[in-house]
Amino acid sequence: MIWYVLAVVLGLALIGAVAALIVTERRPRPPKPVAASVAVVGREALDVVNAGLRRLTGECLRSGRSLPDLYAVVYSEERLALLLAGAEESAPAPWTVEADGERWTISPEDLHRPGPEGEPALPYALTVTVGLDGPDRVLVDLSRASGPVSVTGPDKEVHSLVRAVVTEALAGPVGALAEVTLVGSLADGRLLSGDEPRNSRLHSAASLEEAFATVAASAASGAPEPGSPDVTQIFRLIEGSSRIAVQGEAPHLFVVDASQLPRREGSLAGLRRGDAVLVVGEAPTGWRWRAGAGGSLDTGPLGLEITRHAGRLA
Repeated sequence: MIWYVLAVVLGLALIGAVAALIVTERRPRPPKPVAASVAVVGREALDVVNAGLRRLTGECLRSGRSLPDLYAVVYSEERLALLLAGAEESAPAPWTVEADGERWTISPEDLHRPGPEGEPALPYALTVTVGLDGPDRVLVDLSRASGPVSVTGPDKEVHSLVRAVVTEALAGPVGALAEVTLVGSLADGRLLSGDEPRNSRLHSAASLEEAFATVAASAASGAPEPGSPDVTQIFRLIEGSSRIAVQGEAPHLFVVDASQLPRREGSLAGLRRGDAVLVVGEAPTGWRWRAGAGGSLDTGPLGLEITRHAGRLA
Protein backbone atom coordinates (compact mmCIF):
# COMPACT_ATOMS: atom_id res chain seq x y z
CA MET A 1 0.00 0.00 0.00
CA ILE A 2 2.83 2.36 0.88
CA TRP A 3 4.54 1.63 -2.45
CA TYR A 4 1.27 2.33 -4.27
CA VAL A 5 0.83 5.71 -2.58
CA LEU A 6 4.48 6.58 -3.25
CA ALA A 7 4.11 5.71 -6.93
CA VAL A 8 1.01 7.91 -7.21
CA VAL A 9 2.79 10.84 -5.55
CA LEU A 10 5.84 10.49 -7.82
CA GLY A 11 3.58 10.23 -10.85
CA LEU A 12 1.75 13.44 -9.95
CA ALA A 13 5.07 15.22 -9.33
CA LEU A 14 6.35 14.14 -12.73
CA ILE A 15 3.18 15.38 -14.44
CA GLY A 16 3.54 18.72 -12.63
CA ALA A 17 7.16 19.06 -13.70
CA VAL A 18 6.33 18.35 -17.34
CA ALA A 19 3.46 20.85 -17.24
CA ALA A 20 5.75 23.51 -15.77
CA LEU A 21 8.32 22.83 -18.48
CA ILE A 22 5.69 23.21 -21.20
CA VAL A 23 4.51 26.50 -19.71
CA THR A 24 8.10 27.74 -19.50
CA GLU A 25 8.81 26.83 -23.13
CA ARG A 26 5.63 28.53 -24.30
CA ARG A 27 6.34 31.70 -22.34
CA PRO A 28 7.42 34.37 -24.83
CA ARG A 29 11.09 35.27 -24.64
CA PRO A 30 12.28 38.85 -24.98
CA PRO A 31 12.96 39.45 -28.67
CA LYS A 32 16.41 40.49 -29.82
CA PRO A 33 16.40 44.21 -30.67
CA VAL A 34 16.19 44.84 -34.42
CA ALA A 35 17.50 48.41 -34.24
CA ALA A 36 20.62 49.79 -32.62
CA SER A 37 20.21 51.90 -29.50
CA VAL A 38 21.41 55.48 -29.20
CA ALA A 39 24.30 54.23 -27.08
CA VAL A 40 25.47 51.97 -29.92
CA VAL A 41 25.07 54.55 -32.68
CA GLY A 42 26.49 57.52 -30.76
CA ARG A 43 29.99 58.68 -29.89
CA GLU A 44 29.92 56.84 -26.56
CA ALA A 45 30.17 53.54 -28.45
CA LEU A 46 33.55 54.60 -29.84
CA ASP A 47 34.68 55.47 -26.32
CA VAL A 48 33.84 51.91 -25.23
CA VAL A 49 35.67 50.41 -28.23
CA ASN A 50 38.70 52.60 -27.53
CA ALA A 51 38.67 51.60 -23.86
CA GLY A 52 38.50 47.95 -24.89
CA LEU A 53 41.44 48.19 -27.28
CA ARG A 54 43.50 50.14 -24.74
CA ARG A 55 42.68 47.54 -22.09
CA LEU A 56 43.70 44.82 -24.53
CA THR A 57 47.09 46.41 -25.17
CA GLY A 58 47.58 46.84 -21.44
CA GLU A 59 46.79 43.22 -20.64
CA CYS A 60 49.08 41.99 -23.43
CA LEU A 61 51.91 44.24 -22.25
CA ARG A 62 51.51 43.09 -18.66
CA SER A 63 51.54 39.40 -19.61
CA GLY A 64 54.26 39.75 -22.26
CA ARG A 65 52.16 38.28 -25.05
CA SER A 66 51.72 39.42 -28.65
CA LEU A 67 48.73 41.48 -29.64
CA PRO A 68 45.96 39.45 -31.29
CA ASP A 69 45.51 39.79 -35.04
CA LEU A 70 42.02 41.25 -35.07
CA TYR A 71 40.27 42.43 -38.23
CA ALA A 72 36.92 43.59 -36.87
CA VAL A 73 35.16 44.74 -33.71
CA VAL A 74 31.46 44.26 -32.95
CA TYR A 75 29.82 46.26 -30.18
CA SER A 76 26.43 46.00 -28.54
CA GLU A 77 25.44 47.44 -25.19
CA GLU A 78 25.92 44.01 -23.64
CA ARG A 79 29.39 43.17 -24.91
CA LEU A 80 32.39 44.09 -27.02
CA ALA A 81 33.67 41.38 -29.39
CA LEU A 82 36.97 41.13 -31.26
CA LEU A 83 36.97 39.06 -34.46
CA LEU A 84 40.39 37.49 -35.02
CA ALA A 85 41.99 36.62 -38.35
CA GLY A 86 43.64 33.62 -36.71
CA ALA A 87 42.19 31.54 -33.89
CA GLU A 88 43.77 32.09 -30.46
CA GLU A 89 42.29 29.85 -27.78
CA SER A 90 43.95 31.67 -24.89
CA ALA A 91 42.93 35.24 -24.06
CA PRO A 92 44.15 37.49 -21.23
CA ALA A 93 41.63 38.10 -18.46
CA PRO A 94 39.03 39.52 -18.38
CA TRP A 95 38.51 38.57 -22.05
CA THR A 96 36.52 35.41 -22.83
CA VAL A 97 37.26 33.10 -25.75
CA GLU A 98 34.42 32.10 -28.06
CA ALA A 99 33.96 30.44 -31.47
CA ASP A 100 37.03 28.21 -31.00
CA GLY A 101 39.32 31.16 -30.45
CA GLU A 102 38.16 33.26 -33.41
CA ARG A 103 36.27 35.70 -31.17
CA TRP A 104 37.22 37.33 -27.87
CA THR A 105 34.53 39.10 -25.86
CA ILE A 106 34.31 41.34 -22.83
CA SER A 107 31.44 43.06 -21.07
CA PRO A 108 31.46 46.86 -20.75
CA GLU A 109 31.29 46.40 -16.97
CA ASP A 110 34.61 44.55 -16.98
CA LEU A 111 36.24 47.46 -18.77
CA HIS A 112 35.59 49.65 -15.73
CA ARG A 113 37.25 47.24 -13.30
CA PRO A 114 40.83 47.99 -12.21
CA GLY A 115 43.45 46.83 -14.66
CA PRO A 116 46.24 48.05 -16.93
CA GLU A 117 44.88 50.70 -19.27
CA GLY A 118 47.63 50.34 -21.84
CA GLU A 119 48.73 52.94 -24.33
CA PRO A 120 46.66 54.43 -27.15
CA ALA A 121 45.70 51.55 -29.41
CA LEU A 122 48.29 52.44 -32.05
CA PRO A 123 48.23 49.15 -33.97
CA TYR A 124 44.44 49.40 -34.28
CA ALA A 125 44.17 53.12 -35.08
CA LEU A 126 42.60 52.42 -38.50
CA THR A 127 39.73 50.48 -36.95
CA VAL A 128 36.69 52.44 -38.14
CA THR A 129 32.94 51.98 -38.19
CA VAL A 130 31.57 50.49 -41.41
CA GLY A 131 27.97 50.35 -40.19
CA LEU A 132 25.37 48.44 -38.22
CA ASP A 133 24.38 44.80 -38.24
CA GLY A 134 20.91 45.17 -36.76
CA PRO A 135 21.50 46.26 -33.15
CA ASP A 136 25.29 45.91 -33.32
CA ARG A 137 27.94 48.39 -34.39
CA VAL A 138 30.62 46.90 -36.66
CA LEU A 139 34.13 48.30 -37.06
CA VAL A 140 36.84 47.02 -39.42
CA ASP A 141 40.60 47.48 -39.20
CA LEU A 142 41.43 48.76 -42.69
CA SER A 143 45.12 48.05 -42.18
CA ARG A 144 44.41 44.32 -42.21
CA ALA A 145 43.66 44.38 -45.95
CA SER A 146 46.54 42.99 -48.01
CA GLY A 147 46.02 45.81 -50.52
CA PRO A 148 43.62 48.65 -51.28
CA VAL A 149 39.98 48.53 -50.16
CA SER A 150 37.48 49.69 -52.80
CA VAL A 151 33.94 50.96 -52.27
CA THR A 152 31.47 50.94 -55.16
CA GLY A 153 27.76 51.68 -55.54
CA PRO A 154 25.61 54.78 -55.98
CA ASP A 155 27.79 57.89 -55.75
CA LYS A 156 25.78 59.38 -52.90
CA GLU A 157 26.08 56.22 -50.77
CA VAL A 158 29.77 55.71 -51.55
CA HIS A 159 30.77 59.29 -50.77
CA SER A 160 28.76 59.41 -47.54
CA LEU A 161 30.39 56.17 -46.36
CA VAL A 162 33.92 57.29 -47.22
CA ARG A 163 33.26 60.69 -45.63
CA ALA A 164 32.12 58.97 -42.43
CA VAL A 165 35.22 56.75 -42.37
CA VAL A 166 37.59 59.71 -42.83
CA THR A 167 35.78 61.82 -40.25
CA GLU A 168 35.85 59.05 -37.66
CA ALA A 169 39.54 58.33 -38.27
CA LEU A 170 40.33 61.99 -37.62
CA ALA A 171 37.85 62.82 -34.86
CA GLY A 172 37.16 59.50 -33.12
CA PRO A 173 39.07 58.25 -30.07
CA VAL A 174 40.23 54.99 -31.70
CA GLY A 175 42.05 56.79 -34.52
CA ALA A 176 43.43 59.54 -32.31
CA LEU A 177 46.93 58.94 -33.71
CA ALA A 178 46.01 58.09 -37.31
CA GLU A 179 47.01 60.28 -40.26
CA VAL A 180 44.82 60.73 -43.35
CA THR A 181 45.83 61.90 -46.82
CA LEU A 182 43.27 62.80 -49.50
CA VAL A 183 44.78 62.16 -52.92
CA GLY A 184 44.25 63.89 -56.26
CA SER A 185 40.73 65.05 -57.02
CA LEU A 186 39.54 64.08 -53.54
CA ALA A 187 41.75 66.78 -52.03
CA ASP A 188 39.69 69.58 -53.58
CA GLY A 189 37.37 69.79 -50.59
CA ARG A 190 34.35 68.09 -52.14
CA LEU A 191 34.68 64.81 -50.23
CA LEU A 192 34.32 66.36 -46.78
CA SER A 193 31.38 68.56 -45.91
CA GLY A 194 33.49 71.48 -44.73
CA ASP A 195 31.91 71.43 -41.27
CA GLU A 196 34.67 69.26 -39.82
CA PRO A 197 37.11 70.96 -37.44
CA ARG A 198 40.58 71.64 -38.88
CA ASN A 199 42.95 68.82 -38.11
CA SER A 200 46.71 68.72 -38.39
CA ARG A 201 46.51 65.00 -39.18
CA LEU A 202 44.61 65.62 -42.44
CA HIS A 203 46.86 66.03 -45.50
CA SER A 204 46.56 66.22 -49.26
CA ALA A 205 48.73 65.04 -52.16
CA ALA A 206 48.55 65.29 -55.93
CA SER A 207 49.17 61.57 -56.41
CA LEU A 208 49.48 58.39 -54.41
CA GLU A 209 53.20 58.19 -55.22
CA GLU A 210 53.67 61.69 -53.79
CA ALA A 211 51.70 60.75 -50.69
CA PHE A 212 53.83 57.63 -50.10
CA ALA A 213 57.04 59.62 -50.58
CA THR A 214 55.93 62.31 -48.14
CA VAL A 215 55.10 59.76 -45.44
CA ALA A 216 58.39 57.91 -46.00
CA ALA A 217 60.39 61.13 -45.72
CA SER A 218 58.57 62.12 -42.56
CA ALA A 219 59.13 58.71 -41.01
CA ALA A 220 62.82 58.75 -41.88
CA SER A 221 63.36 62.14 -40.27
CA GLY A 222 61.32 61.51 -37.15
CA ALA A 223 61.62 57.80 -36.39
CA PRO A 224 63.26 57.00 -33.01
CA GLU A 225 66.37 54.87 -32.82
CA PRO A 226 65.76 51.29 -31.55
CA GLY A 227 67.45 52.06 -28.21
CA SER A 228 65.86 55.46 -27.77
CA PRO A 229 63.62 56.13 -24.75
CA ASP A 230 61.13 57.56 -27.25
CA VAL A 231 60.44 54.03 -28.50
CA THR A 232 57.20 53.12 -26.75
CA GLN A 233 56.22 49.84 -25.13
CA ILE A 234 53.88 49.29 -28.03
CA PHE A 235 56.79 49.58 -30.45
CA ARG A 236 58.75 46.96 -28.53
CA LEU A 237 55.71 44.72 -28.38
CA ILE A 238 55.00 44.76 -32.10
CA GLU A 239 58.50 45.23 -33.50
CA GLY A 240 59.37 42.40 -35.87
CA SER A 241 55.88 40.92 -35.77
CA SER A 242 54.59 39.82 -39.17
CA ARG A 243 51.02 40.25 -37.97
CA ILE A 244 51.15 43.68 -36.38
CA ALA A 245 53.81 45.73 -38.14
CA VAL A 246 53.16 49.38 -37.43
CA GLN A 247 56.81 49.91 -36.41
CA GLY A 248 55.96 52.46 -33.75
CA GLU A 249 54.67 55.02 -36.28
CA ALA A 250 51.16 56.39 -36.62
CA PRO A 251 49.16 54.38 -39.19
CA HIS A 252 48.21 56.28 -42.33
CA LEU A 253 45.02 56.12 -44.39
CA PHE A 254 45.25 57.20 -48.04
CA VAL A 255 41.97 57.96 -49.85
CA VAL A 256 42.00 58.05 -53.63
CA ASP A 257 39.51 57.96 -56.52
CA ALA A 258 39.58 54.78 -58.58
CA SER A 259 40.44 56.72 -61.72
CA GLN A 260 43.65 57.93 -60.05
CA LEU A 261 44.75 54.63 -58.54
CA PRO A 262 48.01 53.67 -60.29
CA ARG A 263 47.73 50.27 -61.98
CA ARG A 264 51.31 49.59 -63.02
CA GLU A 265 53.21 46.82 -61.26
CA GLY A 266 54.96 47.94 -58.09
CA SER A 267 53.05 51.21 -57.84
CA LEU A 268 51.88 50.34 -54.32
CA ALA A 269 55.29 49.27 -53.08
CA GLY A 270 55.49 52.43 -51.01
CA LEU A 271 52.55 51.38 -48.84
CA ARG A 272 53.83 50.42 -45.39
CA ARG A 273 52.40 47.50 -43.48
CA GLY A 274 49.94 48.96 -41.02
CA ASP A 275 48.76 51.64 -43.47
CA ALA A 276 45.70 51.41 -45.73
CA VAL A 277 44.42 52.68 -49.08
CA LEU A 278 40.69 53.36 -49.47
CA VAL A 279 39.57 53.61 -53.10
CA VAL A 280 36.40 55.45 -54.12
CA GLY A 281 34.96 53.46 -57.02
CA GLU A 282 35.57 50.18 -58.84
CA ALA A 283 39.15 48.89 -58.69
CA PRO A 284 40.95 45.54 -58.70
CA THR A 285 41.33 45.19 -54.93
CA GLY A 286 41.27 42.32 -52.45
CA TRP A 287 38.52 43.83 -50.32
CA ARG A 288 35.71 44.99 -52.61
CA TRP A 289 32.79 46.57 -50.81
CA ARG A 290 29.53 47.60 -52.43
CA ALA A 291 27.09 50.08 -50.93
CA GLY A 292 23.43 49.48 -51.74
CA ALA A 293 20.91 52.14 -52.69
CA GLY A 294 19.00 51.32 -49.50
CA GLY A 295 21.99 51.92 -47.24
CA SER A 296 23.29 48.37 -46.84
CA LEU A 297 26.92 47.37 -47.41
CA ASP A 298 28.29 44.17 -48.91
CA THR A 299 31.74 43.64 -47.36
CA GLY A 300 32.76 40.98 -49.86
CA PRO A 301 35.33 38.49 -48.53
CA LEU A 302 34.95 39.72 -44.94
CA GLY A 303 31.43 38.27 -44.83
CA LEU A 304 30.22 40.90 -42.37
CA GLU A 305 26.55 41.73 -42.74
CA ILE A 306 25.93 45.48 -42.70
CA THR A 307 22.29 46.54 -42.79
CA ARG A 308 23.05 50.28 -42.54
CA HIS A 309 26.46 51.64 -43.52
CA ALA A 310 28.32 54.30 -41.57
CA GLY A 311 27.35 57.11 -43.93
CA ARG A 312 23.75 56.71 -42.80
CA LEU A 313 24.33 56.80 -39.05
CA ALA A 314 24.18 60.57 -38.75
